[in-house]
Amino acid sequence: MPLQLSHKVIVLAFPKMELNLVYVIAFVTVLAALYAYLTRNNSFFKNYPIPCLPVEPLFGSSRRLMTKRVAFNDFVRSNYERFPGARMFGMFEMTTPMFVVRDAELVKNITVKDFDYFINHRPFIRADSKNPDSSVLFTKALFALNGQRWRSVRTTLSPTFTGSKMRQMFALIVECSENMIRALSRPGPREEEYEMKDLFIRFTNDVIASCAFGVQLNSFDDQENVFFRYGKDLTNFGRLNVFVKMIGYQLFPALMARLEVDIFDRKHTQFFTDLFRQSVQEREQHGIVRPDMVHLLMQAGKGKLRNQPLQEPPEEESFATAKGAPEQSFDSEDVVKLTEKEMVAQCLIFFLAGYDTIATVMSFMAYEISLSPDIQQRLYDEVREVADTLEGKSLTYDALQGMRYLDMVVSETLRKWPPNPATDRMCNKDYTVVGEDGQPDIVIPQGAMVSIPAAGLHHDPRYYPDPDRFDPERFNETNRQSIPLGAYIPFGLGPRNCIASRFALMETKAIVYHLILNFEFHRSARTQVPMQLAKGFTGMKAEKGIHVRLIKRN
Repeated sequence: MPLQLSHKVIVLAFPKMELNLVYVIAFVTVLAALYAYLTRNNSFFKNYPIPCLPVEPLFGSSRRLMTKRVAFNDFVRSNYERFPGARMFGMFEMTTPMFVVRDAELVKNITVKDFDYFINHRPFIRADSKNPDSSVLFTKALFALNGQRWRSVRTTLSPTFTGSKMRQMFALIVECSENMIRALSRPGPREEEYEMKDLFIRFTNDVIASCAFGVQLNSFDDQENVFFRYGKDLTNFGRLNVFVKMIGYQLFPALMARLEVDIFDRKHTQFFTDLFRQSVQEREQHGIVRPDMVHLLMQAGKGKLRNQPLQEPPEEESFATAKGAPEQSFDSEDVVKLTEKEMVAQCLIFFLAGYDTIATVMSFMAYEISLSPDIQQRLYDEVREVADTLEGKSLTYDALQGMRYLDMVVSETLRKWPPNPATDRMCNKDYTVVGEDGQPDIVIPQGAMVSIPAAGLHHDPRYYPDPDRFDPERFNETNRQSIPLGAYIPFGLGPRNCIASRFALMETKAIVYHLILNFEFHRSARTQVPMQLAKGFTGMKAEKGIHVRLIKRN
């Protein structure tokens, strides 16, 4: 009897053992396939005569960054400094191999001289190219467009950011600046400590609401207005759902594109779409004309920018924009009418960049000024001189453009703290990098990605001696001539440089003028020296905030 029972147990258990074995084999097969997929490009640089960073499955060369052990800016710099004798080196962004360029002349060739080989940014989201009616708003923003569509939209939008249009918008920026000064000058203590990013982000929120959407706000009085709240949400790329989407587009781009997964949340895109529609409707019904982005995009949407000149007479440029190389001349036939989705996408991206990125630049500039009394005094002397010539009137666009030392301080801030530590290009046809000093030629193949490490170039002692020192004199009339074109790229370089760089500089200089005129900047007990940046793949920001004391001037 026991033998019979034992036999039955074995018979009953055997099918279960067979089933478990099937599960194990299936699981191992899936793991093996996943491993093969994640490591399929690991030998990409094996036959290239350039050094390469170590690569790991899934993380590529970016484990320290993805596990938040290092700040993005510091990650770019440390990689750049790892191969001091190389013109370029290889690395992996997760599963994507990238050629990292660390030679200023080669950067200039890729972004300007040989631009036709590197027209596009890397296709982070591919939905738009095959489905122009896609609901993914992110793909319709100018920086995400490719090929001829990018050329057409860039040409269409270029008149929106010319010097004459900046003059028209300048009064709106001055109005927001004066509102901020009134809020900070209210009766109370003569000196007060502020967290600079929080302070400036309220200012930039008001500027973008006014200049992009025609909405007048005062975020110093109404501190939790809907623009401010949505701006904080949109710029928080550390949110889990955004992080998962970004990883998904890195690993499974075709699937994410097919599913039309947008980086932006639906509530945000719907809010800005409704706001844009309402603004357009009110203006058309009541004949309202306001010098802001909605008006300019309405003209673009109707094709009314077609007959306007794409080139303007040259005006005195900031060093940061002058080094960006002139706008590429496209044929007027490239001008197109924009769809409503495309117009909303430009407004949304303009809001994102203007809300956070410009506030970041302002914050780090305030930090450096607070640590440098001599620089601050010289800046105040220039501001005071301009204010005296204005005789109590509001700041003008021409007066701002003539402030050379202010431009030097802003340029040095953008060098030391570039808001975008790295940019990229995709090679659209085989490109040969001619070897130097007997080195072999290197062919960057069609479809390969190229990374341009601004943070590394901006801190290279070949171009900037003692690069960690804040020294505006690097950008005086004499010294600026010795800076190679490809070694200074705060707004990118060539035809794909930042289209709104003039606006960003105008806004930054305007608020610094007003603040320096009315306040002294001093470090506080909470000012972190030296500055430590927040770790992980996030926008550049201070780990513990930027705390500065503002003291009212007599």
